[in-house]
This record gives sequence, structure tokens and C-alpha cells, in this order.
Amino acid sequence: MKFGKEFASQIVQEWQEAYVDYNYLKSVLKDILNFNIAASPEVEGSLKRRLSMYRAFSGLQTSFKVSQNNEDEAILVSSEGHYQTMFLMSSEKGGENEMVFFKRLDDEFNKVITFYQKKVEEVKAEADELSKQMDALIALRIKVDKPSIRIKNSHLGNPGRSEMEAIQEAEMTSEEEEATRGKRDTANTKHMEFRPAPLEILDHIKINVEPETPVSTLKNIIHTSKSNLSFSKEELRKAEEQMRKAFVEFYQKLRLLKNFCLLNVLAFSKIMKKYDKITSRKASKSYLEMVNKSYLGSSDEVAKLIERVEATFIKHFVNGNRRKGMKSLRPQAKRETHRVTFFLGLFSGGSIALVAAIAVSIHFGNLLQHEGRGQYMENIFPLYSLFGYIVLHMLMYAGNIYYWRHFRVNYPFIFGFKQGTELGYRQVLFLASGLSVLALAAALSHLDMEMDPNTRSFETVIELIPLAVVFILLLITFCPLNIIYRSSRFFLIRCGWHCLCAPLYKVNLPDFFLADQLTSQVQAIRSLQFYVCYYVWGNFRTRSNKCQESSVYQILYIVVAIIPFWSRFIQCLRRLFEEKDSMQGLNSLKYFSTIVALVMRTLYAQKRGTFWRVMAASSSGITTVANTYWDIVIDWGLLQKNSRNRWLRDKLLVPHKIVYFVAIVLDIILRLVWMQLVLDFQELPFLHKKAMVAVVASLEILRRGMWNFFRLENEHLNNVGKYRAFKSVPLPFNYEEDKSL
Repeated sequence: MKFGKEFASQIVQEWQEAYVDYNYLKSVLKDILNFNIAASPEVEGSLKRRLSMYRAFSGLQTSFKVSQNNEDEAILVSSEGHYQTMFLMSSEKGGENEMVFFKRLDDEFNKVITFYQKKVEEVKAEADELSKQMDALIALRIKVDKPSIRIKNSHLGNPGRSEMEAIQEAEMTSEEEEATRGKRDTANTKHMEFRPAPLEILDHIKINVEPETPVSTLKNIIHTSKSNLSFSKEELRKAEEQMRKAFVEFYQKLRLLKNFCLLNVLAFSKIMKKYDKITSRKASKSYLEMVNKSYLGSSDEVAKLIERVEATFIKHFVNGNRRKGMKSLRPQAKRETHRVTFFLGLFSGGSIALVAAIAVSIHFGNLLQHEGRGQYMENIFPLYSLFGYIVLHMLMYAGNIYYWRHFRVNYPFIFGFKQGTELGYRQVLFLASGLSVLALAAALSHLDMEMDPNTRSFETVIELIPLAVVFILLLITFCPLNIIYRSSRFFLIRCGWHCLCAPLYKVNLPDFFLADQLTSQVQAIRSLQFYVCYYVWGNFRTRSNKCQESSVYQILYIVVAIIPFWSRFIQCLRRLFEEKDSMQGLNSLKYFSTIVALVMRTLYAQKRGTFWRVMAASSSGITTVANTYWDIVIDWGLLQKNSRNRWLRDKLLVPHKIVYFVAIVLDIILRLVWMQLVLDFQELPFLHKKAMVAVVASLEILRRGMWNFFRLENEHLNNVGKYRAFKSVPLPFNYEEDKSL
């Protein structure tokens, strides 16, 4: 692999603007090469010189010798405050091009070193904070393990000898440091070095280990939550768990920062060697000496912090087991298995075969003209359409993952997946195809048992097939065993629970993203309601069911449909109060207008009449315009008139601009599908009303899948613009002096 591609594949995407622009510098060198070739200098051996430059640029070895005074210095590097390179041969033909190259090179180097210094200062400050947290944790450990130790008042100054010895027991002594690390200067050793901490620390801290739950949120509202230490083992366990997460996240940050340094140093080395080959000068030696002596090349603060974190984590969190500690600090990336690919192919082929078998059964059984067709579409079709909605949404999500990875959108970080547990598109396709085979096999067996005279008498068994599939699906979803991607299933369940209890949990991106997905699954939610109606209120054995005519059912028909929109409405209100962001207030109004439109549409479908039609049409028109504008302008960040890419945005990940314009048009068209059910367009004669509803619902799922890609692309670009590459981890202890500042 060429270095340029390898370099691009290893950078932290959220920091990409802080890295040296290797491809740009390479293009400047190519311009120098082209100029030198075109100039055709009238000197002996000019042909050999041009061939030599060309072969050097393409990485080939050449045996030609160039007559040039290579011993003369070509550049003079100044490192006083701002790094600057003076090109000493600007009078030569083409020298101005080389001056431009060094000007751009200096700009890139200063950009890189400024960013690196800033990040190092940040991690040093974070190391100091973790050191204070560890002081408190160790003191808490000792107090919990030895409750007889009495905490002295803070004004006593030095702690007693017994306390000092107890705490010293949990610390790395200076002698151990000397033996394992060697001598270090005072400025570096203070970071992540946990000094013996007096137990008086516990007098000056508040603990924050209670997980956010609906109960804790209500306690905070009425100001009854406790933050004083109780010195219980459960409190210690929760504090240790939070500190463990903080150390793992901090370690990942240090590793990426170290990688940032190494990659940039290597990039400067590569680009200078290319310069030497193209121009036949020896400028790289001087420039790389400057790079190596700079803060970027000479600072070892990050490496020392990494060593300290490893030593501290292994000693205090895994009882000195280095292998276990390093496994926690450096989780291995999940490997793709051939088993997933095999079953994906098997289930996909099986799904295609089952669809063909169902089509053949319908054709040869003449079921489209069967007298029971209407009854089947009213009662059985909604039961199986639930699985179709789920499978289609999973297929769209798999497509999203594929293109997010292709365009290097850091979706695991955005969603907050634990490293190594995120699903790839193959895993999602595997699950979708497996569910598809299960549902299609159930539908085919349902048709065959109805057509077979020998099994037609087993009406109860036949009608219970869809319910059995739902039961299997729920069993797999909530299975506590570590099978079928348990971490992903539990992540989905947790986010779903947060959506149901929206105002009582802090709103994170996965929570409101899932709620947005559910707003496109209104028909799936109504299908679940129909399951209750069909199997509880109706006589499913004879497919006679009149529960849909009940006023209670009709009210619930509206209520279950507005649940996802209500969840988003409440989430926006909570973010408005917490973040004081007026855009969240406008977003909540958008969802409230959608709720009103949905209620009006449903009432019109149930009661008909001119009044309800006018109300449904007007409310749907308003919410369609509002939602379309919000999709394109706010969620996708497009239609920016003064952007570099006219009517789009400054930064685009997809290289073909037409893709964005097509997406805008499709979003508008698919949003207008809302109006189809209100304006009573002529239904297709060959489609049953229930099938038409399913088609409209499927189009909304397709629109949501398209929305997902551009929404996360915009979120990723926002992270890139703010260099936001790490999530914040709450720390367990709050120092009283921190609050007073």
C-alpha cells in the first residue's frame, strides 16, 4: 500500500484537519517536477536529469548520475518561536516553486505542532484530575476496608503515621518508580503520580456514583438526592467502575495522540525524501533534524503518561495482572468470521427461494381471486407485514453502515458503542436475512396448511403461526445469554427504555436517533396493537374480529402512533431546559405539529367528513413543510447559499454533488407521501387497501434510511470541525474547592 493511502487510513478522522496535508504537499512536488521537465534546461545530460526526476517521483531506482553540487546547503531552518524555512537557491530557474513548497511545508508543520502542544496540555491537565480522583478512591478503599480508621479534621495538617502507612500500601513508591522507569524530571513525574493521600480528603469531596434512573432524576428535581459518602462497599464498587472507564478512555486518547505524533513525523520524513529525489538536493537532513528537535519529535510526555496509566491501572484495577490489564486497556478489534458470511449467503438464498415459493403458491392456488382474499388481507396480512417493516429497516441500516465505513464516518464513536462490539453491515444483513427466512417460512407454511385438506382442520395451530414468530423474536431479543450479539441487543433495549422514559433520562444521540427511527415505524407499532386485538379481543380461529370497530381500539390506534413523536417532543424539551438551546424548542414544536397532523389524519380516516378532511390536510401540509425543511437544512446541513459547494455545504464526504441534490428531491417527494392518505388519491385497482398502507409505510422506511446516512455524515463533520474524538466520562468524586471556584 502506498504511504498516502496508509496515512489516510490511520488518521483520527475527527482530527483530520490537524494532520499534515500530505496529498497537498505531494501535489506541490508534482508541480515542481512538471515544471522542471517542461523547462528543458540547455545543459549536458538534461535528458538523463529529467528521466532521473521522473523515476525518482514514481519510486523507481535509477542508475543515472546527476551533475549537481549536492554538498551545498539548500535550506536554512529557523525555529525561534515560529518554524520557518529559508530556501537559499531561489535564484535558480524554478526556484520560486520550491519556495512555495517550503512555505506550505512550514505552514503544515506549525499547524501540526500547535495542535499537538494544545492536546498534550489538555491530557496533562486531565492526568492531574485523574490523580486527584485516585487519591480519593484510594482513601475511600482504605476507609471501606478498615472502617475503624478515624478521619482526622483537615486543619491538622499531616496525617498520623498509621494512616500514612495504610495509604502508602496502595501507592507506587518513589523507589519503585526509580527502578522501573528511571530518573525523570520533576515537571513530568507529577502527572499520574499518586502521592500518599491523607484520609482527610474524604472530608472535602462529594460522590457522584448513583446511575441516572427515573428515580434519581425525580430526586434531583426535588433536591433530595444524596451526595455524601456512606463508605459502603456498593459505593466503592460503583466508584471503581467509573474510574476504570475513565482510565480506559484516557488511555485510548493517549494512544491516539502518540499515533498522531508518529504519523506526522513519518509524513514529513516521506515528503522531504521525495523532495530530495525530485530536485536532487540534500535538504531533508536539515529539515528532519529540526523536526526531531522540535516538541513534536522530542517530547516524551505522552509516552511517559502511557506508561504511568498502564502501571496504575494494572496495580489498582486488575491486582497486578498485566495481561488482563492490557486486554482491558487495548481491546482487540472484532474479527470478521467466515461463519457470518456463510450463513448470510445461506439465509439470503433461502429468502429468495421462499419468496418464489410463496408466489408459486399464490398463482397455482388462484388466491388472488379467492373468496377469502379480503378476509386474509384484513386479518393475516397485517400480522406478517410487521416482519417486513423490521427486515426492510434492518436492510437500510446495513446499507448505512456500509457507506458510513466507505466514507469513513466514525459511527461507533457517534453512537457510543463499546469498542469492538459494534456490528458491521454483514452482521446486520445476517440478522435481517435470518428474520426474513423465519417470517417467510411461517407465511408459506400458513398458506400450505390452509390449502391442504389434511391440515385445514387445525385452525388454531394455523392461526397461531404469526404469534409464534413474534414470540421467538422477543425471546431472542431479550435473551440474557451471551449469544447473537448480546451487547448490541442490550444496547438497543436500553435506548428503547430511555425513549419510553424520555423526560427522566439525559438525552444522548443514540436515544433520540432511535426515537427518530421509531417515528418511521408507526405502522409496525400499529401492527403490534393489532396482534393484541386479533388474539385477545377477536376470534382468531374463525378470523372474525370486530375489535377495530371498538371506540377503545380507535383511541389506542391514535395513542400508539403518537408515542414515538411524543418521546421526541419530550426529549427536545429536556434538552431545551438543560442546554438552553432555542433550536431544541423549535424542534419540539416540529414534533408537536406532527402529533397534531397524525391525530387529524387518523380521525379523518375513522370519521370522514369535510371538516376532518380540511383539518387533516392543513395540519399535514404544515408539518410536511416543517419536517422537510428541518431534514434538509438542520439535520443534513444542506442548502447553504454561500457555501463553497453552492446550495450544499462547505464539506462533503460523497465526491459526487449530484447525490446530495437527488437526496433532497427524494426527501421532498417521500415526505409528500403523507398527503396521499389525506387527499384520497385514486388507489391502484390491483392493490388492496392494506397493501397500499404497507407500500406507503415502506416508502417512509426507505426515506428514513436515506436520512440516516446524511444525518450522521453531518454529525461526523461537526465532530471534525470541533476536533471532538472522545466521549466524556463522568468522574465519581467532586471536590468542594472545585465547586467554589
